[in-house]
Amino acid sequence: MMGSAAIFCVSATKAVSNTRPKIHVIKGRGCGCCSAWADLLADQGFEVTSEELHPADLIQLKLKKGVPQELASCHTAEIDGYFIEGHVPSVDIWRLISERPDALGVGVAGMPYGSPGMGPEDKREQYDVVLFKKDNTTEIFNSYASAN
Repeated sequence: MMGSAAIFCVSATKAVSNTRPKIHVIKGRGCGCCSAWADLLADQGFEVTSEELHPADLIQLKLKKGVPQELASCHTAEIDGYFIEGHVPSVDIWRLISERPDALGVGVAGMPYGSPGMGPEDKREQYDVVLFKKDNTTEIFNSYASAN
């Protein structure tokens, strides 16, 4: 049921707007999984730009954006005033920019296998997409069960 709702949400969002939402991906140098994630976003209707930073500069950027340490991953993206940390599925980014919660952004901690850009979804590990609110609280934005 959630899958069909997600497809409807993405399709409806694309139909309403003739412009592709712009997302800027900032990643560590030479990170292949970050590039794979960015390519998936482009395939899902986003206009993707990217840049590579030295790891120390990427950490500083995460601190400046308010990315919680427990959500840190290999890349940070910016879209419509929000940060996206790690391998967040495109359906959750579409939901974030359409619902516009009072938050700094969303993230997937670490690099869970089977998340977008991290291997086949049919072998996915369980993971959560976490919403990081402006008052420094968090809540589960979406959950993905293990495919095993």
